[in-house]
Amino acid sequence: MVYSLEGQWQVKLQDGSLWQMQVPGTLDENQIGYKDAGANQWHPDESLGNDAIFDADAPIATRLTRKYTYEGEARLTRKISYLPPEGKRVFLEVERARCLRLLVNGQEIPDFEEPSISTPHVFEVTGLLGEDTELALLSDNSYPGLPHDAIVFSSAATDETQTNWNGVLGYVRLRTEEPVFLQAVRVYPAGDKADVQLVILADRPYEYRAVISSKALAESHETVVRGEKGCREVWMRDLALAEDVKRWDEYEGNLYELSVTLEELATETGSSEAPAEQAENTVSSETPADVVCSRTVTFGVRDFGDDGTGRLALNGRKIFVRSEANCAEFPESGHPPMTVEEWTEVLSMFKSYGVNLMRFHSHIPPEAAFTAADRMGIMMEPELSHWNPKTAFEAEDAWEYYQKELRQTILTLANHPSFVMLTLGNELWTGELGMERMNQLIDMAHRLDSTRLYANGSNAFYGTAGCHPKSDFYTSSGYYEHMLRGICAGQKETDGLLQGHINNQYPNARADYEGSMEKLRQTYAKPVFGFEVGQFEVLPDFDELEDFRGISDPANYRLIQDKVRAKGLEPVWKKYVEATGELSRIGYREETEAVMRTASMSGLSLLGIQDFPGQGTALVGMLNAHLQPKPFDFARPERFAEFFCPQLLLVLLEKYTYENTEILRAEVKVANYGKESIKGPVLCELKNARSGCAAGNAAEDGSVHRRVTPVSSGSPESCVFPSGELTSAGILEIPLDFVQVPSRLDLTITVGPTENTYPIWVYPPTALQCPENVYETEKLDDRAREVLKAGGRVYLSPKSDAESLPSSIRTQFTTDFWSVGTFPYQEGSMGQLIDTEHPIFENFPTEFHTNWQWWPMATRRAVILPRMIKFIITELDSYAYLRPMAQLFECRCGGGKLIFSSMGLQDLLQYPEARALQNSIYRYMESDRFAPEQEILMDDIAALVR
Repeated sequence: MVYSLEGQWQVKLQDGSLWQMQVPGTLDENQIGYKDAGANQWHPDESLGNDAIFDADAPIATRLTRKYTYEGEARLTRKISYLPPEGKRVFLEVERARCLRLLVNGQEIPDFEEPSISTPHVFEVTGLLGEDTELALLSDNSYPGLPHDAIVFSSAATDETQTNWNGVLGYVRLRTEEPVFLQAVRVYPAGDKADVQLVILADRPYEYRAVISSKALAESHETVVRGEKGCREVWMRDLALAEDVKRWDEYEGNLYELSVTLEELATETGSSEAPAEQAENTVSSETPADVVCSRTVTFGVRDFGDDGTGRLALNGRKIFVRSEANCAEFPESGHPPMTVEEWTEVLSMFKSYGVNLMRFHSHIPPEAAFTAADRMGIMMEPELSHWNPKTAFEAEDAWEYYQKELRQTILTLANHPSFVMLTLGNELWTGELGMERMNQLIDMAHRLDSTRLYANGSNAFYGTAGCHPKSDFYTSSGYYEHMLRGICAGQKETDGLLQGHINNQYPNARADYEGSMEKLRQTYAKPVFGFEVGQFEVLPDFDELEDFRGISDPANYRLIQDKVRAKGLEPVWKKYVEATGELSRIGYREETEAVMRTASMSGLSLLGIQDFPGQGTALVGMLNAHLQPKPFDFARPERFAEFFCPQLLLVLLEKYTYENTEILRAEVKVANYGKESIKGPVLCELKNARSGCAAGNAAEDGSVHRRVTPVSSGSPESCVFPSGELTSAGILEIPLDFVQVPSRLDLTITVGPTENTYPIWVYPPTALQCPENVYETEKLDDRAREVLKAGGRVYLSPKSDAESLPSSIRTQFTTDFWSVGTFPYQEGSMGQLIDTEHPIFENFPTEFHTNWQWWPMATRRAVILPRMIKFIITELDSYAYLRPMAQLFECRCGGGKLIFSSMGLQDLLQYPEARALQNSIYRYMESDRFAPEQEILMDDIAALVR
């Protein structure tokens, strides 16, 4: 029986001020506290060029601003009149708080269970309640006696996302129990059996019959338990599961209830006592009397772990982890939801994008999250509230606290089948002492519950220490210098150049991480999956500003919006957002497929599908900070789930661009991590792109050409691609001589209802010759000036290097990584915005955003102009700078007409796409359609080139 303590409480802060507060809730939600002066910023904002950030009166530019903030002890008091039933034990419980102490009529009550910020707080108040009883909850988010910095740096308490809130959340209640009661019932299925643990609390000696029943068990079990005053664990081991038991599985929330009753013994007929370690599964003949107490728990039957080959398996089937890192971004409340209904909505949104596992970055969500995941068949990977990249576990307060948090988390979540993995924190780094303590923590976790997997951290030591032998899995961005994802941030020593194959290797659909895994497998044989993959920045959509109605003020978003308005970009901003979003999605797809092509890896964990409104404002998501899809086509869940899925057909293209004299030749593989085999012949179709490109996609006669080529032959029964395997389906060969004009094509591979489509660009060979009426030059030399003064045409195409383009930046294929606020050494380029209506692209099919055929040009340089003009190819810039940048523009200059290119196409002619673009520029410049309207001074052009 429970008695709610929800309602109005009085709050006293350390400055003596008194407030009224609604419980459950936080001080922020009750509008109690002080101005957020930015004291808890994760990262100084030097890179954004806003010196005012260091002024406490200036708006915070790197994260959301809390409307109210408070760190310290808050005393919550309330008087109640409550007379519990006679003979009952009474407990006061708070589902979630920071450091919490309880006083009853001024008397401090000790914790009944080990406290942590991630599990419920419980106090026994038996015999202390009555008329006009004063309860005082002392809530302290300064974490006295705990590792303050490691906690506040983590997602459990950082102001970058969840906020370091103060208050009490979830249930706040009194619970009554019998003098002898079942404190916990935990079920541990494994294989075709299950162990059941009973935790019995008693204030007196007892002797009862324990009866266990569940539809998941082959039969009911009972035994006699005897004990003295105190806490006793009773184990019922190796209970047979029912033959027809349904397994909990990916997207299948098959759950069962298990009930335990403690009953009075009417007579004694020689039944045996159950020892503490192992209860005897005896069925005695006593006649049951009254039920003393009962407890029913919900659980699921599943096996999760290493399949013996170093791959993660669920119920014996290899799976492909498609994970999202949740950093507790809940800007309206400043804390995670506390109800199953809310978490069902949250997880349903991620599921719609293909997610099958949620990683909780350095925090443990409320139990409601796991209940929702249980029902939905979503796997969960929490982490201790720990982010210490220097001395993890070395301080005594950290060592003492994280033992408690780990132990309480494992015990609290024991019955949740969704809870499959746990790490000791995010990006931990430590010395010899800390390493030894990591080992001890993992050993303790295995002793407590061997049905889960544990690791010393996510991206521990940033991958530079290799794999931890005791860890059950390895998740990192790399193994020493060997990368396990397609992009990483550039550092000062690399001049900010983004690392990874996506920006540094000519694009193909064959890249994988088998080379890295071969090195890793020399020392480690357990499962491996990618860490925080993606982090492709998307420019902000300011429509979301209307959604901020709660505890957060999006001043950082408004600062960007003000800058956009000041630069005159507001009319085109939506297109900017869309172009960066489309490019981001292309990057996420390549990241996913590269891991899919790596048979030895178990999947990847993204960062992320949802925007992160802190750490310099890292808006990397398809979803905004409010967990709503951004209002653009690139963010539609079904588009993302096309590749973020358990079954994917892979064409291992050596490149994306061809001449029509070539044969498109590639191996086809079937990645099947679904529950059933895929059956059927593999078919290929190559046809003109459905939409989205500029002119030039049709054959000369205007018809739509198709080529359907079987990759495998035979009946559907003869082509079987088994579950849990990456299987070769054969070699695809398609002559491309049917393509008569530059074209963007779709290559679609199909097996039954499963399909995947790749973009292909095909160009007829061309003999490049600059038109006679155009002067092509790498410098604005005397002849160029003379041609312009005479009303002529100049194609100014300098070498694409810093020496030739003094006012320029080096560009990359992808958008920037995470945020320039966190990684300030990157240049900040965000991809191209291409004017597809411009006639220069009549012979060069393109979308409005960067795609693979732009890779050689996109990885060159862009010039920075003194002001915004009309560009043919705009180089988009980080919101931190918003410089007017271009790779291609035209103008009237000095009496003539000029096209300026910063791409150095003359040095890229080994690529068919560069030759095609160069030819398209030539044909446009020699035509009567070359008629630029905007005027640029000769001196301004001269300043761009050396």
